[in-house]
Amino acid sequence: MTSTITDPKRTVIAEKLADIRAFQNLLIANEQQLIGECNNSEICDWFQKMLEDDRKNLGVVETVITAYGIQAQPKETIQAMVRQSQDMMRGSELTMYEKVGSHELLKHAQVMSGLIVQKAAQVAGSDISQAITPLNTVNFENRVHQEQLQNMLEVLGTGELTGQDSDSRVWSRGQDAMATLPGIVRSVVTQSSDQSNLKIQDVSRMDYQKANGIFLEIEKSNDLQKIEWSILRSFTKT
Repeated sequence: MTSTITDPKRTVIAEKLADIRAFQNLLIANEQQLIGECNNSEICDWFQKMLEDDRKNLGVVETVITAYGIQAQPKETIQAMVRQSQDMMRGSELTMYEKVGSHELLKHAQVMSGLIVQKAAQVAGSDISQAITPLNTVNFENRVHQEQLQNMLEVLGTGELTGQDSDSRVWSRGQDAMATLPGIVRSVVTQSSDQSNLKIQDVSRMDYQKANGIFLEIEKSNDLQKIEWSILRSFTKT
């Protein structure tokens, strides 16, 4: 179907995309700051990979904005929030745990903004939906990053409160599970529904029920959008 929303509403979506771009730049700046302050090699490695993803995803956001065809500026409240977050990250008042916690909240906000724009595009019409589609992979990777950050917080929080390392099983579980998710998500989102696109040795390290759920969705549906949402639900369940 063609677009069913008015020009003012199209501008609102453009502004939300501009907000997402501003936040994506903020995430990159924060990760650069956190890498510089990090004294845990494993956490530094995770932030470095996250930074690489976010730089790539900034390019995806730029592509989406270009395809959408309307340029806008982020809202003044978002610009103020970005400045405040940058000042907070650069300061010495917060501990590493508190800074990572703030970053996780920004990731959550970015995930929600991306999902809202994606859902609005589905309602608005096929021309808008097509332009917004590349944002799907950004949404998924930001959700993966959010899970990684929560695992980091467990490690950092335990260290700050006790002076001891977190349970190594928690750390290794987070590393094994989360390291596999970006590739699996990209395979499902960008490839066909052929199971051979997924690396079995990677999936074997994931929770069995979640991995099995992915395969069941791939088997019973050729609708990639439906598969994407099913996978997102499976990894957001507690």
